[in-house]
Formats: sequence, structure tokens, C-alpha cells
Amino acid sequence: MKKLSLLLVVMLVVSFAVAGCGGQSSEGGENQQEAEQPADENNTPQPTEVTLAVSSWIGYAPLHIAAEKGFFEENGVNVDLQVIESVSDRRTALAADRIQGFASTVDTHVMTAAAGIPVVQILGLDTSFGGDGIVATEDIKSIQDLKGKKVALHTGGGASYFWTQYLLDREGMKLSDLNVLDMSAGDAGDAFVAGKVDAAITWQPWLTKAEETDFGHVLISSDETPGVIVDSLALREDFVKDNPEAVQGIVDAWFDALAFAAENPGEANQIMALAMDQTVEEFEATLPDVKFYDQTENQEYFGTPDDPGLLWEVSEKAADFWLAEGLIDNKPEMIKIIDGSFVK
Repeated sequence: MKKLSLLLVVMLVVSFAVAGCGGQSSEGGENQQEAEQPADENNTPQPTEVTLAVSSWIGYAPLHIAAEKGFFEENGVNVDLQVIESVSDRRTALAADRIQGFASTVDTHVMTAAAGIPVVQILGLDTSFGGDGIVATEDIKSIQDLKGKKVALHTGGGASYFWTQYLLDREGMKLSDLNVLDMSAGDAGDAFVAGKVDAAITWQPWLTKAEETDFGHVLISSDETPGVIVDSLALREDFVKDNPEAVQGIVDAWFDALAFAAENPGEANQIMALAMDQTVEEFEATLPDVKFYDQTENQEYFGTPDDPGLLWEVSEKAADFWLAEGLIDNKPEMIKIIDGSFVK
């Protein structure tokens, strides 16, 4: 009985020892296998993940070509495009690092930087080319003639407000020279067509509707000021510093998308129309109102710190206007919010 008991004890000890060694061996093997797991089956690094926010504005449509045709991946970056219509929501998402960049007007990015959210403009996307304008009664022949007139305008910031400030400044005028009625661009156009105001800062289709009246005309449209109402792509400053190759990939994919659209307009317009939730006919009708910025136009628009392009002037004026209007409380340094190195 003693020998039998001793034998059982020995067998139990050996059993526990084997089980323990087996467990350690299995765990160690899994850890070693996980540590040696390559990036993919070809041992190549995976594309950098980045989320960009856009709205359903035609100027951003080529980004959807880049996504649909795989140009982002071809350039080493995996881009998730998220449609966020509100600028404030895009800004909030960027501040929380839920997105790494967003498309908007240049003046908007200036506001974002002034709000303490470090952003860098790295790519010009498009400029309004007739889609925005000032409609006025036939007796108003110039910007100077707007003095004292009832003018409908959205004064809460944004492209229309900035453009108006730009035009007035060019004429040596101020917003206080006008009798401004604050309303959205759409409501402003409607008010003008209804004969309730002398002029309105609005956009299509209200420009066309104003010309169809027997009393109105387009005083000036954005095709006369190319480069002022411009959408650019801005990314978080830390993302740009940490991921220069991914940033370059995003920029190159945009240029690839524009080249594809030039060579394959039918397919490109189908992709963009679908992204804009429009028919191809509806989408193509809006194309003349916008001009996309290719590489050459980007290089001219950005320039360099020593020989700055129009982007520097527009950003500077936006900062001055918003500071004077009390919409921002500090002026960002242009050198920190503009980086043209990726469009070269």
C-alpha cells in the first residue's frame, strides 16, 4: 500500500509538471509567433490609416474618385472619407482626433487655427468660378453703389461673408457702409428675387434667378476673383509632422484623380455625381461654377515662404477680417498654417 501510494504521488507530480511546462510552452509559442508576424504576407508595411471629413460640395468630389479608383492605396495611404456637412462638427471632430483632416474654405481653416486647433493647409482643392456672386438692382453698377443700400448677407462667417469683406476692402469700404440684413445665402437670394432688398450676396441657382427678373443682374461673380473663395485640405499639425509620406500620398492621389477625370470624364462624372447624390446631368450642370486645382495651380497658389502665392494673402486677410469682427481673438502665424512642400 505504501509503494502504491508513493507511486500515485509521483505520477501526480509528474502530471502537474508536464501540464505546467506544456502551458508555458504554448503561451510562449503564441507570443513568439505574434511578435514575428509580418506586416502582411509579403512583409510590406500597411498603408497609413487616415480619416478625412468632407461635405457634399462639388469641389471635394474628386476625392471620391481617388477613393473609388484606389489612388489613395496606390500612393501608400488608406483614406476613409466621412461626410460631415457642418463645419463646426468637422472642427470638433478634428479637435478630438476622430478625424485627421477636413476640407473647407481657407478662411475657415484660419478660424480653426485661431481656436487653438493646430491645422496645416497642404492642398488647394477648388476655387469658386462663378458659383457665388452679388446680385443687385439694375441701378447699382458698382461695389461703391452699394453704400447705404439694403444688402442681404449672412454675417456669421463663412465664404460669402469673407468674400464680401474682401471686395469691400478692395474698394476702401467697410461693412458698415452697407445696410446689412443678416440671412443665409439661400434666403438672401430669395429675398432679392422677391424684391425685398436692393442686393444680395448669394450663390447658384439664385444668380441665374436674379438675371431672369426684369430688375436684377449679377453685379460681380466669383469667376472675377479666382483664388479668393478657395477650398483647401487642412490636416492636424501633429499628423503632418508624424506622417509626411502619408500626407504626400493624399496629395498625389488628388492629382491622380484629376488626371483620371481629364482622361475619363464620363466615368469620373458618374463617380462624383453618385457621391454628391445627384444625377450625372445635375452634376455636370454645376461643373462650370467650380475650378479644380491641379499640381501647377497648387504650386502657383501656395508659392513659397520667400515668394508666397495668393493663398498667403487670402489667409492673411481672413485673419485680419475675423480679428476685426471679433470672430477670433488672435491671429495665427501664416508660416504655421501653410505648407506647400507637398504640392511640389
